[in-house]
Amino acid sequence: MWSQNDQGVAAGHSVEGVDPQRWEKTVDRVMARVADAFTRAEPRRTARDYVAGLLSATERKNCWWLAEHAGHAGPDAMQRLLRTARWDAAEVRDEVRAVVVERLAHPDGVLICDETGFLKKGVHSAGVQRQYTGTAGRVENAQVGVFLSYASRHGRALIDRRLYLPAKTWCADRDRCTAAGIPEDTAFATKPALAAQMVYAALDAQVPATWVTADEVYGVNTAFRAGLRARAMGYVLAVACDQHVSTGAGRVRVDVLAAALPRQAWQRHSAGDGSKGPRDYDCAWVGINPDQPWPADDRWLLIRRHRRTGELAFYLCRAPTLVGLGRLVRVAGTRWAVEESFQAGKSQVGLDHYQVRSWTGWHRHTVLAMLALAVLTVLVADARDATPSPRDREGRELLELTTNEIRHLLNVLITRPARRLIDYLSWSTWRRAHQARARRLHYRRRCAG
Repeated sequence: MWSQNDQGVAAGHSVEGVDPQRWEKTVDRVMARVADAFTRAEPRRTARDYVAGLLSATERKNCWWLAEHAGHAGPDAMQRLLRTARWDAAEVRDEVRAVVVERLAHPDGVLICDETGFLKKGVHSAGVQRQYTGTAGRVENAQVGVFLSYASRHGRALIDRRLYLPAKTWCADRDRCTAAGIPEDTAFATKPALAAQMVYAALDAQVPATWVTADEVYGVNTAFRAGLRARAMGYVLAVACDQHVSTGAGRVRVDVLAAALPRQAWQRHSAGDGSKGPRDYDCAWVGINPDQPWPADDRWLLIRRHRRTGELAFYLCRAPTLVGLGRLVRVAGTRWAVEESFQAGKSQVGLDHYQVRSWTGWHRHTVLAMLALAVLTVLVADARDATPSPRDREGRELLELTTNEIRHLLNVLITRPARRLIDYLSWSTWRRAHQARARRLHYRRRCAG
């Protein structure tokens, strides 16, 4: 922990929004929210150490490095936490969602569905196969997780996740599923079906959201759209340029429809501010499905054109009530928030740093990473509310605190590695011995084959 001198220095800077004492209380409060998910004290303490390690500046966020940071003599406790310890990852997930929603809640909130890849070696990790992943931008050996993010004017964070299991290489091979610890009742589900499960669970939990947005993988899926309409949700879902829609003149491709629009059909609208400034687009919308009653189908095709490149993007839209074009454009622009959450999750709290193969291990690591990210999200929102226009003592304008900056300050002002120099040397010896043994066994296995 930190010294009295550190507290004095931090207190002197609290007027700038940097308040370590309040931050530490927030971390304690969030961790207390998930305590009941752990039946015993040992995994409860280990989970706190695990989350502290994810928030730390540790180079790698796997069990070895997190155990070293926590002051453990070995990685056994961290590995048990992910593999065999008795605790309910679903209950922790529900609390993560509750923490995020309580701090970021807004009636006009947006649920964002998207998937991300986790590059892996070998063939034993649950769900792994050669498949396209945007993480690499090509086909790679990877796991794919489908995630749900909540976004509002107060911030954004991940609130749920599902591991995608390919049909032929996994769901059809029960022996392989059993070896990876996948429950027997787990059936194949498409990515849109997994996303729908998470959206329905969020709505059942009374998450305040009016909209759902997602990319083409989900937008082209008619069952996904029908499910959202059945739940009276508004949506702005991307579709490909070859998508067909119904108009008064019959069925037509969306890119053909866009090409026929007159100049006066286009209006300039903002999709919200980005990291590099306002994101303004030329936009148009066309009413579709004119023969269908209001709740029965998509109501508009939104066309968004990049002002510099002329690149077009297409969205099928439905709103619970009548809205203007600008509102649909802003919802479409919210989708970037999930990409920001993926970047923060992987770069800040080690969302992709795990070294577990099992179904249980994946779900446990990802939910603890989401918990760490939720802590940072709450601290960022609190800091922005406390100091909406931060300035230093000389009156210079300061950028608002970000998750990256707050995590850095947490490690400088609060967290201290619990190790002596001799302990770091002992860990180095342990890692090298373990790696030497693993290499020897790999060589022996290959020579025997």
